[in-house]
Amino acid sequence: MENHKLVIPQHLNQYGYLFGGNLLQWVDEYAWIAAVHDYPGRRFVTIGMDRVEFHRSVRKGTILRFDIQQSHKGLTSVQYLAKVFAQDPESGKEESVFTTTITYVCLDDQGKKQPI
Repeated sequence: MENHKLVIPQHLNQYGYLFGGNLLQWVDEYAWIAAVHDYPGRRFVTIGMDRVEFHRSVRKGTILRFDIQQSHKGLTSVQYLAKVFAQDPESGKEESVFTTTITYVCLDDQGKKQPI
């Protein structure tokens, strides 16, 4: 699954760079959407993200491309590899910004783990 996001002023910190928390929120949201598309009718919650490391800074006006792919499925959980790329709208040049694996667990109506 692929999504895009334009970095605008309200996404920036006091130094003019993208707040890392915004990027983490978008990764979580887009990967969750991929999970519910892959498994309609299932309820997923985030249980973890591995290695949170930003490869480069992001400025206003950058277009982010989110590439979300399922990487593993267990009995009650599923993992997605999230790759984020920054594209300069003027040059079209694209660079890796962030990569992580995010894990979701499937829950029943009572909030207990259930098979996917």
